[in-house]
Amino acid sequence: MTRHHYVRSSSRPLLQGAGVLLAGLLAQPAFAAASAGCEGGGFTVLGRSGAVDVEIPAAGLPATIQVRGKYVQFDIVAATFGIRNFVFLPTANPLDMTNGVATPVFASKTPNHRGLVLNGAVDLLIEEEVLEIARLGPGLSMKIQAKDCAQGGIFQMEPERGDGTATRIVHTLAVAAQGLTPFYFDNPRFRAREGDIVPFKDTTIAVPTRINIANDFSPRFVARDSAQVATRVNEPACSKVFISRVSGPQTIQHCGNRSIWDVASGGRMGFVTGEDSVEVAPSPTICTHKCQAQNRVRGRAVVLGFPFPVPEASRLPLPQP
Repeated sequence: MTRHHYVRSSSRPLLQGAGVLLAGLLAQPAFAAASAGCEGGGFTVLGRSGAVDVEIPAAGLPATIQVRGKYVQFDIVAATFGIRNFVFLPTANPLDMTNGVATPVFASKTPNHRGLVLNGAVDLLIEEEVLEIARLGPGLSMKIQAKDCAQGGIFQMEPERGDGTATRIVHTLAVAAQGLTPFYFDNPRFRAREGDIVPFKDTTIAVPTRINIANDFSPRFVARDSAQVATRVNEPACSKVFISRVSGPQTIQHCGNRSIWDVASGGRMGFVTGEDSVEVAPSPTICTHKCQAQNRVRGRAVVLGFPFPVPEASRLPLPQP
């Protein structure tokens, strides 16, 4: 197993002793982004940019790893590979969603490792707009893949534990001024078409309901959580009733400023933005080993979009103090 495949062979015993096959994290990124939206993209990480393929010793790592791109930027907590301060940057790209202003999305994406810590070297790979960064600790492995693009499938986090159990990850949205605070909402364009049969690639698919992220500033900014082998944790304190065309009244237990996920060992938690987040496509396949990006649509799906501004009736409630 080469470093291109995420973990050096010298590091493998850290998890193999616990019976975990790290090959499950060797897959190609399970996301896509339109090439036009990535023009000129590329990350700078730990002072390195361009074509990078390096192992960085633990002794040389700061507590926070800054990731800076042309289109997006965020910070990585070195000991956990949690994410902080995920922001879209304004550009002249025709697929830009920011409306000319730096657009915060997540204050944090925080995995609960239940006492385990990443303490090994970091494997860093940068190729054009693509970033892969990975780290090991006793009984734990984390990998982050990202693309520096104006929109598309641009981020995923992949935890793997030696005990094979799930990792709980909490996504907390940012708080900002001037209408830039993002929020989760039940997309009324999808709810109005729920159950309709629409074309998808060479077949058809029934329209599901959809939870998206938007703000009150940019009419183009839209996103969603994209999970593979992960289950969202309901929050009864943030209950709201919507009417389903298929089953009648439906209670959604999802807060407007956060989402909580239990991600299987070897699963992934992705982030999809722009048109990709409002197209009618099936959920990712169930996969925790050598997963491939088989669900890429490449323009053969119905795009339902979202209303701007998002109606108050469609917004999910905030948790009460």
